Amino acid sequence: MTTLVPCPLPLGADDLTVWPASTTRLPHGDLAVGGVCLTEVAERYDTPAYVLDEGEVRTRCRTYRDAFAEAEVYYAAKAFLSRAMARWIDEEGLGLDVCSAGELELAVTAGFPPERILLHGNAKSPRDIAGALRLGVGRIVIDSSSEIARLAAAVGPRGRQDVLVRVVPGVRAGGHEKIRTGTDEQKFGLSLTDGYAQHAIARVLGQPQLRLTGLHCHIGSQITEVKPYVAALRRMVGLMARIRDSHGVVLTELDMGGGHGVAYRPGEPALDPTALARALRAELRAGCAAAGLPVPRLLIEPGRAIAGPAGVALYRVLAVKRTGSTTFVAVDGGMSDNPRPALYGVRYAPRLIGRASTADPCRATVVGRHCEAGDVLAADAHLPGDVRPGDLLAVPVAGAYQLSMASGYNMVGRPPVVAVDGGRARLLVRRETLEDFRSRDIGG
Repeated sequence: MTTLVPCPLPLGADDLTVWPASTTRLPHGDLAVGGVCLTEVAERYDTPAYVLDEGEVRTRCRTYRDAFAEAEVYYAAKAFLSRAMARWIDEEGLGLDVCSAGELELAVTAGFPPERILLHGNAKSPRDIAGALRLGVGRIVIDSSSEIARLAAAVGPRGRQDVLVRVVPGVRAGGHEKIRTGTDEQKFGLSLTDGYAQHAIARVLGQPQLRLTGLHCHIGSQITEVKPYVAALRRMVGLMARIRDSHGVVLTELDMGGGHGVAYRPGEPALDPTALARALRAELRAGCAAAGLPVPRLLIEPGRAIAGPAGVALYRVLAVKRTGSTTFVAVDGGMSDNPRPALYGVRYAPRLIGRASTADPCRATVVGRHCEAGDVLAADAHLPGDVRPGDLLAVPVAGAYQLSMASGYNMVGRPPVVAVDGGRARLLVRRETLEDFRSRDIGG
């Protein structure tokens, strides 16, 4: 058996602040979320598995709804979407931001009102646009000049579609360069600095099938400070004033996107939605007053901040070995169900559950089962020194951009999603099976 090298326990290692608020400690080192023992979830549904706390999702929806009482809150479906999630979001009074015909169809078949859906995407396919128009989405965000004529043609001479134009405000923000979208060196939106945004706006105003209701911007993801949002809003209000002066059009909506950061490990910062709402509201009123503009309706699009802290990933340890100075703890999941560490170095805080350990804490690298050296789920993790095959590890803040970005790599199958609430567990999304892979392969 491999013995891990002891290391000092980091401050807050036993801190449950990044776990769902319903999390409670149980005997023998176990935890319960939503009144359900996590070990029992693993035994019933096998591992790897994702646990989603319905109560946490609903509470976070209400926090946003209350903080942005004068605004429209749209949940970003790309973070995680299922039929149940769509129903929860609907019941809590939020709108839905989708990026494909697939997300759109799933939401509408779950009963979500299409008029409260907003369609995004930097490269919308004909199927995306046709589905949005057929189902009657409330707004479509135009992301490129080439999209304008295609969308107008799809709407037809007798139709009318509300649209926003996505503008790149030139504000640098976000936790990693791969998730920064507020500057010109990325694929989204139309730039203020080179005039493409202004040109696209003029073209949209010349299309009778399209009704420009407002502007949109999204400056990045995993942002934990209010200041970049205020800077972006200030530039957007300036553009709205120039549109009025140049075209005589007063826009009624301003969508400031999402990207609201959460803490993945104890002690990390998170964006305060109440502070953000207060700052945006004050800046919007002051900026519009100075420009002589009526205050537009504010829209925001949180995704991670609603789904992320509500999820917990469960893994079974398959192997423990020491190579050089590094101890590797290999589990039965990996980059096929969570590619985020490999994509942009996200760090998590896995925890041993299901048994109590008195062993000294040790530093380890938790890795997945896939044939990639970069298949690392948690670098510099602190686990008991006697961690061994068969143990269960639970990883908090696993509800966003994990299963939604999952792949079929090595054909291991994507994990199930289990909802917990009020002491009851129920399956939302079943595990992907070998039969699923076989049924899609129709060649011979």
